[in-house]
Amino acid sequence: MVEVHPPAGSHPSDVTRIRVEASSPYDVVVGRRLLGELPSLLPSGVRRIAVIHPQGLSASGLAVRDDLAAQGFEAHAIEIPNGEESKTSEVAAFCWKALGQVGFTRSDVIVSVGGGATTDLAGFVAATFLRGLAVVHIPTTLLGMVDAAVGGKTGINTVEGKNLVGAFHEPVGVLCDLASLETLNRHEVVSGLAEVIKCGFISDPTILSLVEHAPDVAVEPGSAVSRELIERAIAVKAACVSRDFREATSSGTDVGREALNYGHTMGHAIELAERYRFRHGAAVAVGMVYVAELARLAGRLDEATADRHRSILTSVGLPTSYGGAGWPQLHEAMKVDKKTRADRLRFVIIEQVGRPAILEAPDPALLTAAFAEISR
Repeated sequence: MVEVHPPAGSHPSDVTRIRVEASSPYDVVVGRRLLGELPSLLPSGVRRIAVIHPQGLSASGLAVRDDLAAQGFEAHAIEIPNGEESKTSEVAAFCWKALGQVGFTRSDVIVSVGGGATTDLAGFVAATFLRGLAVVHIPTTLLGMVDAAVGGKTGINTVEGKNLVGAFHEPVGVLCDLASLETLNRHEVVSGLAEVIKCGFISDPTILSLVEHAPDVAVEPGSAVSRELIERAIAVKAACVSRDFREATSSGTDVGREALNYGHTMGHAIELAERYRFRHGAAVAVGMVYVAELARLAGRLDEATADRHRSILTSVGLPTSYGGAGWPQLHEAMKVDKKTRADRLRFVIIEQVGRPAILEAPDPALLTAAFAEISR
């Protein structure tokens, strides 16, 4: 069950709370100037708080730390590298050492401030230090707001693949301050839209209609359309997580939380092949086109819907083809994807908009034919 509602005593346009009814329910708060909401999300008895932030957001991280200190908390800042460079065992160990030196206990809290890579790393540190600390995420990118910060998946990368080491660890709250999006460059916003559009294809066709009707407005962070897209995408993820926190129910036509991986099997393979220099959203966009073509070739998706992937993604500036690594390299990378079972590749596909399904162990000829469609 997912609830979307304004807080008592406020105008609906000010703050929206999307309730995630997982095993430990929490709110995703969407609005502007939300720092004052942070203390209300913290568990009782908290004394120490570690603010984990990337180097590029040191001013924001320190501002959060100073605000918490002014409210009487013992607040510390832990600076990590920018982007995917932070998602390593070495950076996690650095954070564990910092927490240990300060004397963190099970009643203390981690707050992440940053994009999806930061929330992934901070969530993993919170899940593993003392076997679990509370964590609040303050995502500062569109990708972080609609994907990484919500749902409790945490992870770090290895040489072999993306997010192969991780844990399920729900946050106690998420603050999505829309004002932070207005400082992003256009490429960051466009990249994040890939995850929003993904939610449209797997669950909410209104998202697709909104983007098709006004693609230029969809990429403007301050617009009402942008806010609606963000809230709808968060609601889709919250619903999937609430039903299936650990991806345990995928079977037959019930894909469960695994639907959120639409486009990610090929997307993660591209990221690995490009050594994470390829933006996640751009890789997922290509990945969605790939699985749409794969589903079409397998007779599971009509041609018009497959073509719709290209038109919508292109309209906002996302790529729909890839000319980098060859098929053998990408195929090998997909074999270590988390959805693979006993060397049998599994792809999340859609059979129509809003109806995800699983395509398991497709004919190798279909795999290469679908790749030809995205490499033209």
